[in-house]
This record gives sequence, C-alpha cells and structure tokens, in this order.
Amino acid sequence: MPLDSVTMSALAQELRGQIVGAKIDKVQQPERDTVLLSLRGQQGNFRLVLCGGVGCARVHITEASYENPAQPPMFCMLLRKHLCGARIFALEQPERERILLFRLDAYDEMGLPVKKTLAVEMIGRGTNIILVDGDGRVIDCLRRVDSDMSALRQVLPGLIYRLPLQQTKPDFFSATPEQRAALLAEYDGTVPADKWLLDTFSCLSPLICRELAYRSGDDPSRLGANMEALAGCVAAGDYTPYMLLAEGKPKDFSFMRILQYGAAMEGEAYPSFSALLDIFYTSRSKAEEMHRRTAVLRKTVKNAHDRVAKKYVLQLEDLKKTAQREQKRRWGDLITANLYRAPKTGAERMTVEDFYEDGCPSVEIPLNKLKSPQQNAAAYYREYNKAKTAERYLTKLIEENRREEQYLASVLHEIDRAACEADIADIRRELTETGYIRPQKNAKKERSKESAPLRYVSGTGVEILVGRSNVQNDRLTTKIAEKGDMWLHTQKIHGSHVIIRCAGADVDEQTLCEAASLAAYHSQASGGGKVPVDYTRVKYVKKPAGSLPGMVIYTDYSTISAEADEALAEKLKA
Repeated sequence: MPLDSVTMSALAQELRGQIVGAKIDKVQQPERDTVLLSLRGQQGNFRLVLCGGVGCARVHITEASYENPAQPPMFCMLLRKHLCGARIFALEQPERERILLFRLDAYDEMGLPVKKTLAVEMIGRGTNIILVDGDGRVIDCLRRVDSDMSALRQVLPGLIYRLPLQQTKPDFFSATPEQRAALLAEYDGTVPADKWLLDTFSCLSPLICRELAYRSGDDPSRLGANMEALAGCVAAGDYTPYMLLAEGKPKDFSFMRILQYGAAMEGEAYPSFSALLDIFYTSRSKAEEMHRRTAVLRKTVKNAHDRVAKKYVLQLEDLKKTAQREQKRRWGDLITANLYRAPKTGAERMTVEDFYEDGCPSVEIPLNKLKSPQQNAAAYYREYNKAKTAERYLTKLIEENRREEQYLASVLHEIDRAACEADIADIRRELTETGYIRPQKNAKKERSKESAPLRYVSGTGVEILVGRSNVQNDRLTTKIAEKGDMWLHTQKIHGSHVIIRCAGADVDEQTLCEAASLAAYHSQASGGGKVPVDYTRVKYVKKPAGSLPGMVIYTDYSTISAEADEALAEKLKA
C-alpha cells in the first residue's frame, strides 16, 4: 500500500531524531526511481532511501544492500554536485501532505553557504523527487512535468516550486470533535461506513476507514467513539508500526493495529517505521526490479523453450507413426509372393492369405490403381525403409530436444533466481555462447569479472558453495571443487550444483542435511515438500563432451530426502 499521511507524520517524527544534523557523504541512484543517501551523524553512519516510484514511494533508513549501475544516471550526478557535503538542518512535512521536505545547509560552486531543499512527493502518479534552490526555484527533478502532462502544476527546472493543490474535503485530524460529530450526524447509513468515511474526510486511507467500520459494526455511536479514539491517538503521537502478513509474506502495513482480517492475516509490531518499511518494500521492490530487468531475457528463453517443446511433441507423434512400418513390409512381401495371382493395373485392392499369421487368414491390401503390382510392392518397401530411417533419426532428435528443453527450463529457473546484475550478465553471456542470443554488432567487448558462487557455512563450520547459473555450475564442479569434495544435486529436478568443501574427509550428518536443504532451496522444488537429493564425491561427476552448460552425469551416489528452508539458507549465508 502507499504511505498514508498519518504514517508519513509518524515516520517524519521518527526520522527527525536520527537525520537532523547529519551530513550527506555520498549520493547513489541504484535504480531508476531510487536515490540512496549515505549520512554521517552523531548516532553513526546510516543510509537513507528516497524512492520516487509510483506504488512504492517511500523514505526510510535501510539496512539492505543495493547494486549500483556501472554508469550513474544524470540525475544522480546532479544530486552529487549539490548535496555531497550538505547538512540536513530540518525535516518538514506540510500539513497532512504526503510530502517530506529535507532542508539543507549546502555550498554553491564558489564555496559559499546556501540553503537548498530536497522535496520527496509521495502522491500517487505525481510521485517525484525535486531539488530546489534557496530562492524556491526547481534545480531539477526525477520526473519533469510540463504543461502537456499537467495543466495545473508544472515541475521543470527554473520554475518556482509550489506544493500540490490540497483536497477540498475536511481534514479528519484537523477538524474539531464538534465538526466530526456534525458530519457524522448527517450519515444516514445508506452507504457502507467505510465508504462514507473515505468520501467525507481527507487523510484517511481505505485501510483505516475499513478498520473503523469493522470496529464499529452498524452502530453510529460506536463509530463516533472510534473516530475520536483514533484522532486522540494521532494527536498524542501514539503510533504502532504494524505489519500484516499473509502466509508469512508482507501484505500491508499501518500506524496502528489492524483487526479486521481476523485469522486470515497475522499481525506483527515493529520497533520502528524504518524497519517496517525496509522489510515491506525491499524484498518486493528488488523482486520487481529484477523481473523488469530480466523481462527480455525471460521472453527470449521462454519462446525458445516453447518452440522446442512443441517440436518435441510433434517428433513423438511422428515416431509413433514409424511403429506401423512392419505392416508396410508385410504388405510388400505378400504382394511379391502373390504376383502370379495379382490383378492387373487399375485394381484398388488385393486379397491374399497372410502367411505371417497362424491359419493364414485372408487380408485385403490397398493398392494404387495407377501402379502395377510390382510397383505397389516397391512403394511399400520404400515406405518401410523410410520409416526405419526416420525412427533412427527421430530417436536421436527427440533425445537432443529433450536435453535442450531441460536446459532451457533450467535457464528460466536461473532467470527467476537472479539476484543482481552480475547474475543477469552471466545468464546473458551463457545464452550468447550457446547461440540463443546474437552477439551485439559493434559492441565493445567487456571483460567482466566472473561472479563467485554463493557461499554458506554449515552449523559445524564446513564451507558449502552453491552455483548461481549453469555456467557457474560447470565452473564450480569442474574447476573450483576438489576431487574429494562432496557434490549434491536434486534428483531429476533442475537446480544448482552444491559443493561441500571436505577434501575427501567424511562429512558429518548435520552438514550433509544442511547442504541437501540448500540444494532443494536452490532448485525448482523450492516451493515446498521434501525432495530426493543425490550426493557423491566430485570425482564421480563427469561432464560429457559437447554437452550443454550445467549438464553432468554421475555415478556411485547415495540419496537423501531434504526440504527447502529459506530461514536456514539465510542463517547459513556467509
């Protein structure tokens, strides 16, 4: 959900005690709509996220790691020029607006002190990050808004910065108890209470309107009491950072406890709004960003996978048809054996005794009336030989297509698991080397550093390595791992190669179980349930010559049952 004005007020109240007086050391723009400020203050060093993305706009202190692009965007370069070295002397929120104004003591090009403002507007489609000079003029912004985009309010460099137009509905929290009671007296109950609240007052989110209606039932007097209780809590600054979870995943949040969902959702209170927003948005925004970055790759691989899968089905149908070839050979033999009694050219059928069957029953053989009996027999022999040859080639092609379909399915799994730009680059390089992506013409050859496998440490202190991609799986198994290390992989399921660094020593049961769980977690079986995981020494794992990336064969293996465990994976991560 977007931040409502009350949550914004609570967040601003929380942030003032942490960032006011802090100095901006570094400015980064890891994503198109996200600016990251590295701050240094009396309470230490921390990072502040300013996100201007529609649907995910927010401001909070973060503990998450962000990957920066190779070339910083122009807006990031401009912010570095104006903000690095500046000090935040105030954080303001215009009355009940979803806007935060960072007031800054900065310096101009001559080194003279100047005032600047960084405005973060979190107002739906108008979400923006705007840098304003001491005279109130826009220096630049994340999204420029001209007269074609908005006739009421333009945001362009050089224009005076003005706040958005305010709503005409009365502010729920600025109204007096008498004013709220007077409006409630006009409520006739013809519409649901939550809709009436949303249509009558500003500064109330749909979630809070539903909560007030839920707690009040159909009783207007209880609704009035709950309205005054809410207004009193907000006036006193009595906020509770509260997260709603469905099946353990964040679904919504608020500044107060939410009861309307009953047992359908779980609730969890957080120590701060920054911690709540960091958890709620970081995983979701990263997943959405990675999905956007990999959209082209995913489409390319999916099209190739669907094409191979369709070809595979057609080849299986053709292979079934070749099973009828013996009948063609029989008919050729029967015609040849009965040439003396065969009808002349022009007959459509020929009845003979089938000496291939017990009792030699009569059988009718279809003929081409334009051909002689000898020509019909020769035609059936040709069809038999053609089907026999087709069976040999189709069997080979079906096996190749099966392996290719499995490989492309594993690449799709890799794309879904990609966690950073390095992972995407590895997949793109792999697809280029295997011919599924054409190398770009006139593109500069970049010698990018090979990404490292994921590293875990078991509960007993043993190192465990996990491949991120098919190419990395090959490198991990054939180059990095030693012959005596333990190799694990989910049985008949696409997944990562897992290596236990043991150098030939025996592996304790706890490490083996944890490594098997990691193998299940980094596979297509990560959705749930126990799966079989094979394990053997690396010396028994071979990569056939000419095989696709990630494909290996192995012998002398044992199998253990394991279940994917995300919490365990996070705990063991080194």
